[in-house]
Amino acid sequence: MPHRPSSTVEDYLMEIYDKSREGRVVIAARLAEKMAVAPPTVWNTVRRMQRDDLVDISGAKEITLTPAGQAAAESIKRRHLLTERLLVDILGLDWADAHEEAHLIEHTITPRVEERIMAVLGNPTRCPHGNPFPGIDPATMPKTRPLATARAGEEWEIDGINESAEEDHDLMAFYQKNGLVPGARLKVREVASYNSTITVDLDGRAVTLGMPAAENLRIVVEQPVAASSA
Repeated sequence: MPHRPSSTVEDYLMEIYDKSREGRVVIAARLAEKMAVAPPTVWNTVRRMQRDDLVDISGAKEITLTPAGQAAAESIKRRHLLTERLLVDILGLDWADAHEEAHLIEHTITPRVEERIMAVLGNPTRCPHGNPFPGIDPATMPKTRPLATARAGEEWEIDGINESAEEDHDLMAFYQKNGLVPGARLKVREVASYNSTITVDLDGRAVTLGMPAAENLRIVVEQPVAASSA
């Protein structure tokens, strides 16, 4: 059985994976901010990861995953998203709390338990917040854009919440409280550029969001071909 990284290294792997998937450059300073540790501590960990062939470090100090690091990162990411589904779908935990709680559990899940959870949940492809599991073919996912780009009078379906927003518990609680969850349909009532807000009608209620909150909500622009032709 391959050596499994420590929980600390798995945290680094998932953070590098998430930032890379968002198209962001990963450097030690950003990891230090996220992990709430000093830059020398980050470099010590990253150098060990480099030694173990999990990351490459460019001359510009950009940190990227090697093929082995990518595989390890996808493994921990899959366990995290799967744990969120377990907590919400089976244990009935609040949708807004799932991300934080999953982080406490994900490192303890073995491949055998992971396989069993997948079977019990019916092989899900997304977490409760709408984000796809690693390895899911992008062609099977809807095309999306941020709610912040919508205009007054338009109607949309929410696809999901950006993964970076899941770190903000208060924001996630706001989304949940107001029904701004995957699959919800809304109509844009007003886009107020003068105070950077957008107001939508959802389930007979008016909900006003700041543009940063609207930027982290994805709306469905086009369904995948397979889904639309089914």
